[in-house]
Amino acid sequence: MSAGPFKVCMLGDFGVGKTSLVSRFVRSTFSDKYMTTVGVKVDSKEVARPGRDPTKLVLWDIAGRNAIDSVSANYLRGASALLIVADGTREASLAAALNLLMQARGLLPNAFAVLAINKFDLLDRWEIAPPTLTQLRRAMTVFETSAAAGSGVEEAFAAIVAGLDP
Repeated sequence: MSAGPFKVCMLGDFGVGKTSLVSRFVRSTFSDKYMTTVGVKVDSKEVARPGRDPTKLVLWDIAGRNAIDSVSANYLRGASALLIVADGTREASLAAALNLLMQARGLLPNAFAVLAINKFDLLDRWEIAPPTLTQLRRAMTVFETSAAAGSGVEEAFAAIVAGLDP
């Protein structure tokens, strides 16, 4: 018998890699052919937990934007966790991600949240400074991820599963 299912919503600006992170996590695949998500794309994965029943995650990949509108608010309803995604090569995407998190907190005050700074494979082009990451880590769980290389992806979702544990 599995625990859950738990609804996890992906939030972030356009082009930060939300869909790519889901593809890497669910199917272990990556494509550099970028397709803008329209509305929401739902996927799921059952996750093993050592010594415990597996957990089913239902991943809601919500179209990229920098503010939550009424449609996004409806998609968020019932979420247990949030994966907030920013693009390390675009500092403005971090401000958008943090803004989305603050708006989502108004709708889901108890949802567990993890921040993924994506595109770690392009570290030489990052605009987000290490001191900024240090400051963010004081407030929340932060992972540097690369959907392309696969680094940090499993760890970010494992942190979500751990945060959902009753």
